[in-house]
Amino acid sequence: MRALIIDDSKSVLVWMGRVLEDLAGLEVDLCDVPETALQLCDGRQYDLVVVDYLMPGMTGLEVTEALRAREAYKTIPIVMITAERDSELRLQAVLAGVNDFLNKPFDPFEMRARVTNLLSLRRAHVHLADHAERLTEAVARATEAIANREEEVIWRLARAIEMRDGGTGAHISRVASVCRIIAEGLGFDAAFCRMIYLAAPLHDVGKIGIRDAVLGKPGRLTPEEMSEMREHVNLGVRILEDGASELLRIAESIVSGHHEKWDGSGYPRGLKGEAIPIAARIAAVADVFDALCSVRPYKPAWPPEAAYAEIVKGSGSHFDPACVEIFCQRWPEILSIAQAISDVPDDATGLAQNSSAEAADTVKLRGTN
Repeated sequence: MRALIIDDSKSVLVWMGRVLEDLAGLEVDLCDVPETALQLCDGRQYDLVVVDYLMPGMTGLEVTEALRAREAYKTIPIVMITAERDSELRLQAVLAGVNDFLNKPFDPFEMRARVTNLLSLRRAHVHLADHAERLTEAVARATEAIANREEEVIWRLARAIEMRDGGTGAHISRVASVCRIIAEGLGFDAAFCRMIYLAAPLHDVGKIGIRDAVLGKPGRLTPEEMSEMREHVNLGVRILEDGASELLRIAESIVSGHHEKWDGSGYPRGLKGEAIPIAARIAAVADVFDALCSVRPYKPAWPPEAAYAEIVKGSGSHFDPACVEIFCQRWPEILSIAQAISDVPDDATGLAQNSSAEAADTVKLRGTN
């Protein structure tokens, strides 16, 4: 442990240094200029400060206040030396942050006892702080491990669902990345942006309950098949409802609302405008954009520029205009994602079988993206 004694009298400093020098495990620094003492405290950490009240330049009260303003000295013991018995002065000293007093003339035994007790308290405080830091680090590691396992399970489940729908898993990766970009552009904090990135891949989890004959059918669905396909939203909600974690709650809001439309013409509840959860409004833009750019059994892939135009066209009717605005602002990043994570064969042109308008109509008639 290290102590600093501040007194304008060199003889008093020497005397106090000798009184404390044989305390085991204690290193003592002496300083007769308050300003210099504060500079010493800036460069090293002391575990105890003993300061005289009455000194030229700065009083002991001013030194105490200056030390308490430093983060590293907010809790260390400070002892004030004074010959004053005035209770008002002592109250001011306590309010400034003084922990104990030494009266002049000094009693060396009392001084050693007080310093020993205060250093014992300081050691206990340091030990508890170190222990708390180790516990905090352990909790952080455990929390990170749990989050990583949760993330892994979600991505593997989402990939399985996507592959059953005829994809490779690239669709969910692109949707997740575009969702995060739009959330960032809307000004959400990093925690929410991460949550929507992890939750978005589950947007079609309910498709696990749809028959293969409907899910993989090429071309348009019959009205009965359309009704069955749309049921994937309710199935997904049933899978995710009453989740204990924030991640599952956000995922449920995306599942329940990503087929709703800004003008109220969507399904399953016909929600309108801001009644649709914001996570679902973000996911709707990302999902439709990437669905248009992806190969499906019922349609070829669109060029990204054509899909971009379709998203802009749907602003204010299908999509939240604020989400579309961010989509346009961050288009270079979104285009890069669409080009980097590909599940389209090299020889796929996207327009070989249908026009963009016809493909868009097919997506709408199937009631799914």
